[in-house]
Amino acid sequence: MIHEVDEGLRLLLTESGLPESGVDLVFDAPTRDWAARRNAPTISVFLYDIREDIARRRSGTSEEYDDAGITVARRTPPRWFELTYLVTAWTNRPQDEHRLLSEVLRCLVRSDVLPARLHTGTLAELGLTVSIDAAGGAASGPSASDVWSALGGELKASIGLKVLAPLAGERVATGPPVTDGLVVRTVPSAAGTPTDPGRRLRYDTATGASGAGEGGRGDGTSGTGQGGRYDTATGAGQGGRGGGATGAGQDGRDDGATGAGQGGRGGAATRPEPDGFAAPRERPEPGRRRRGPAR
Repeated sequence: MIHEVDEGLRLLLTESGLPESGVDLVFDAPTRDWAARRNAPTISVFLYDIREDIARRRSGTSEEYDDAGITVARRTPPRWFELTYLVTAWTNRPQDEHRLLSEVLRCLVRSDVLPARLHTGTLAELGLTVSIDAAGGAASGPSASDVWSALGGELKASIGLKVLAPLAGERVATGPPVTDGLVVRTVPSAAGTPTDPGRRLRYDTATGASGAGEGGRGDGTSGTGQGGRYDTATGAGQGGRGGGATGAGQDGRDDGATGAGQGGRGGAATRPEPDGFAAPRERPEPGRRRRGPAR
């Protein structure tokens, strides 16, 4: 992120026309040895302090989606840092240095933010605002005199530049989405082996005009619905409801015109009695006494 801010500031100062006038733009520390080696008018943009803005720190994650709306990654929130630069001009005469500083200051105070067209790398990907403050209030870091003392040089006119920029969070790719339902199998004991192929608890797509819905609802033209509800024109609903014109509902309810309800309710016009029940006895007509056997 720091080098991307450096590149944005370089492009911003380049647009002011300083390089075209023969002025060098560098990001070197203006030490005494460096000042002795320079041989052309120079603008030095020296980064000397980096501090995080704790008030902007956030927790949690954000999700990234592809064109189909599927989550492909999760990213932690960006963290914001304040970068402090010391901008100085170097020529053979103080009047020329002041003129260069005036041009630089005019360029920096033109806007409170770094234009989006000058963002590169992660700054461009995040699309967040990068604010700049030239010659503003007192910096939270070391003072200018302390910086010059550390550099071993003499105090001279300079511009304090603060840039608040985001550092992109960590990106973690996610696995593919689950498309197959959970399969449940029954076993005779804890150490046994499955006795059936299993029953899928969830499915996403229909099987078409002719098919089977296992453990759910079958709505095809012809098929079977096991463990759920079945509404086809002709078929059987096992363990659920059979609503066909002709069919049988086993362990459930049968609403067919002709069919049998086993272990449940039969709604057919003609149906056999379920096991364990005898046919009702004929009730005599009112006012008529039934004759007993002859004695």
